[in-house]
Amino acid sequence: MEIELKKVKEYQAAFIFHKGGYEKIPELLGKLVGFLMEKNLQIEMPVYGAYFNSPHEVPPEELEWEVGAAFLGDVEPEGDIQIKNVPEHEAVSTVFKGPYGEAASVYGSLFEYAAKNNYQIAGPVEEIYLNSPDEVPESELLTEVQFPVVKK
Repeated sequence: MEIELKKVKEYQAAFIFHKGGYEKIPELLGKLVGFLMEKNLQIEMPVYGAYFNSPHEVPPEELEWEVGAAFLGDVEPEGDIQIKNVPEHEAVSTVFKGPYGEAASVYGSLFEYAAKNNYQIAGPVEEIYLNSPDEVPESELLTEVQFPVVKK
């Protein structure tokens, strides 16, 4: 597994925050992408999920997460779809190949890499979904896993 420190450029994202189980992810991603397409906005990067706590720490109904996508253009928030600007930042990053539900298996390696290189985790993990289960078998899914970091 190759881990790198990368600079993530500033971007604008549409997102939906949710509290509850992960089974809602496909539905909310579909709603979000549909919204961006309906507004004729160009999606700038693959869709992502950001996870603010862990199923190892809280029950499913207490999980806090968001799904989102960077986009170009202007749009106002609508319903549960919010808009934010994410500033440029550094992140430790790797690409995981396999089922989405197993991507967390690389989190420990990213924590270790950050600590060894004198970085501190500075935000929630983000999983960027580089392809889709509609296009490839689960074993071929690619997920870029990133933790934002700052130098200690």
